[in-house]
Amino acid sequence: MNKQDIQMLYEYNRWANARILGAAAKISETQFLAPTTFPHGGLRGTLVHTLFAEWVWRLRWQGAAQNFRLKPEDFPTFASLKARWIEEELKLMAFVDGLTEKRLTAEFDYISTEGDPHRRVVWEAMAHLVNHGTQHRSEAAAMLTDLGQSPGDIDLIVFLNERPC
Repeated sequence: MNKQDIQMLYEYNRWANARILGAAAKISETQFLAPTTFPHGGLRGTLVHTLFAEWVWRLRWQGAAQNFRLKPEDFPTFASLKARWIEEELKLMAFVDGLTEKRLTAEFDYISTEGDPHRRVVWEAMAHLVNHGTQHRSEAAAMLTDLGQSPGDIDLIVFLNERPC
């Protein structure tokens, strides 16, 4: 995996997140906060989990330890979640833009949210994060579709077809 590939995947990640957040902006706060049977609760819980992953992995890649999780209760409204997401997206994309080929292939150590130590190659963890986001965006898309606000197709190939060359 090279820097150009990672940049493309993170541009896709940003695009797909924007589609989900755009659809979520059209539902009511009650719908945003409502519980569901999905693993992270409702839409808010699923989106907070996805945002938390982007935040915690960026911190890990930057060598900064974190000792708390973002929780749904931290975001009482959709607007509060979206504002935090935009802030994190800027930091994440700045990190991606600053990567070197050497850094992509370097190993880093981190402690999982379960407290276990791990060592991983940076590009592997970065690919994981995009894949993780795909899973939870799909869950969010299903919830939004049930609420009458489908985000449309969020496939990588759709992004590539829409992306200017």
